[in-house]
Amino acid sequence: MTTLRKYFIHILLFIVTLLTTTIAGIEWIFGKSILDPAASLTAYHWTEGAKYSFALLGALTVHEFGHYFTALYYRVKVTLPYYIPFWGFSFMLSIGTMGAFIKMQSPVPSRKQYFDIGIAGPLAGLVIGLGVLFYGYTHLPPKSYVLEIHPEYRTLEGYKTYGNDYEQYAYENREDPAVFIGKNLFILLFENYVANQPERIPDMREFMHYPFLLAGYLTLLFTALNLIPIGQLDGGHILYGLIGRKAFNRVAPVLFFIFVTYAGIDIIDLSNPTGMLLLYVLLYFLFLYLLYIRVAKQQLNQAVILSLLTLATQLVIQLAFPMVKGYAGWLVFALLLGRFLGVYHPPTLYEQPLSLGRQLLGWFTLLVFVCSFTPYPIEVVLPDTQSP
Repeated sequence: MTTLRKYFIHILLFIVTLLTTTIAGIEWIFGKSILDPAASLTAYHWTEGAKYSFALLGALTVHEFGHYFTALYYRVKVTLPYYIPFWGFSFMLSIGTMGAFIKMQSPVPSRKQYFDIGIAGPLAGLVIGLGVLFYGYTHLPPKSYVLEIHPEYRTLEGYKTYGNDYEQYAYENREDPAVFIGKNLFILLFENYVANQPERIPDMREFMHYPFLLAGYLTLLFTALNLIPIGQLDGGHILYGLIGRKAFNRVAPVLFFIFVTYAGIDIIDLSNPTGMLLLYVLLYFLFLYLLYIRVAKQQLNQAVILSLLTLATQLVIQLAFPMVKGYAGWLVFALLLGRFLGVYHPPTLYEQPLSLGRQLLGWFTLLVFVCSFTPYPIEVVLPDTQSP
């Protein structure tokens, strides 16, 4: 009975996540809330949402089962994947899920096993994600497809002048916030070398209306997040396997510092009045302190020094190089890392170095991280501001 209940939880979470990702897909693809009485959803809307949902969950599922079967191979006790449904109820942007995870319920005795279990998931999921993008970029609809979603573009004054660049005209004359999807190296590769009809490549302001492109892009984003070489993320397992415990626990805090420093560049608006500016600086300092207290192993003075160093570095960059921008959204992930997941890696019983083949595969996978990481994944730009 207990076993049946356990399976029921996994299946229920998957079904709910399938529903929430389908709903999120509809809202992204068609730019309408399903809670809007005027939405008039049809089978076509649900079918397009399901394309996004199955593509995204397919990649996430293959990723998690890559971990799962490798762990079973090494006789490490592990759970089936737990899917995390999340829908913003049309009040906030959401992709329908916060991912999935498995829980290892017995120790992993060696660096090699941690490495193999960690690397199996991202590589397996990446194959599916790249396959989804390949299909999406080789089956692009005409650019007029966007007019089915935004029929108001047809009535815009100047549409005939702009022709196929109606997205630019719509952007310049918009009344609602614009959503930008940022590019990474893989997206640039597909646009330049895979798309068989380059004239159909969507503007990144309309990218979210293409279910397979959006699902493939988010798969790359999840892959990049998992491959950040810190703590017990997949990338942390890989780097730990490559360089060992002592080196990893020296390198990981430095990488975390760089990640936090980049994310928070320009988060403080220096044009605020002095009193308000000081308040923002104080609140941000407290936030940084919460990030670093575990990294500093509860040593208050070190946490304070790291927080001040981060703040000072960000302000210097902001003043000296005003064109350099951070991405505050990454600070949320940094909080998850610093406060909950941890920056350091648990020790293993056996610390033997990896074979040459595994070392090459590990560095290749960290290169995959560079290619799939997007500095500015999703940005919302208000009507009275320019593009990022």
